[in-house]
Amino acid sequence: MQVYNILKSKADDVVFTVTPDALVSDAAKILAEKRIGTVVISSDGTTADGILSERDIVRQLANHGGACLTAPVSAYMTTKLETCTRDEEADAILARMTEGRFRHMPVVEDGKLIGLITIGDVVKARLSELAMEKTALEGMIMGY
Repeated sequence: MQVYNILKSKADDVVFTVTPDALVSDAAKILAEKRIGTVVISSDGTTADGILSERDIVRQLANHGGACLTAPVSAYMTTKLETCTRDEEADAILARMTEGRFRHMPVVEDGKLIGLITIGDVVKARLSELAMEKTALEGMIMGY
């Protein structure tokens, strides 16, 4: 299964972005209100400059206390982004996410942000694919 199919199957294709000068507290508020795990940092709303996750915020709270909430997201965002394109295979993306120990990956084409997939999205798609394969194999065995 390709990333394209995963993006197509998602109930919501909105990618929440904030500018690099947004406060960490503003990003945390978006995460809580939207019940999401990450925001993409984008200076223009179309490119991915970085990413800030719940985990990033928790780490900074542990290291710096509540003062980190008044810092700009640019101070704590991950800038070495792992991205993918819509043509990549889900299995390869799952391997990259597992190996890199991250749960969110921006989908970028021609330098533009076109979506965001999570490890949960990839696992769900893979489980669906396996269920279809199982049904097909059972049908072959039963002679359908």
